[in-house]
Amino acid sequence: MTKTFAPQRLEILDESHRHAHHAPMVRGPEAGASETHFRVQLVSAAFEGVSRVNRSRMVHEALGGEFETGLHALALSLRTPEEDAALS
Repeated sequence: MTKTFAPQRLEILDESHRHAHHAPMVRGPEAGASETHFRVQLVSAAFEGVSRVNRSRMVHEALGGEFETGLHALALSLRTPEEDAALS
């Protein structure tokens, strides 16, 4: 994600424990990890002039391999630096 988006801010929170009632999904070839649900806050100039839907698509595309190995859900907050500054 850092190569693709050159983020000014990137926060990733593992919320998998909040979804313990879901059927377990094992991630990766080592079959030992169970991280499947994440909240991501990403501030990047790469989002300038891009709609909210397309920003989400960009992130999903960048994480395509992760979805193939068990990533199940993302809660996304995607902003430009200007949008982020306006919230401060």
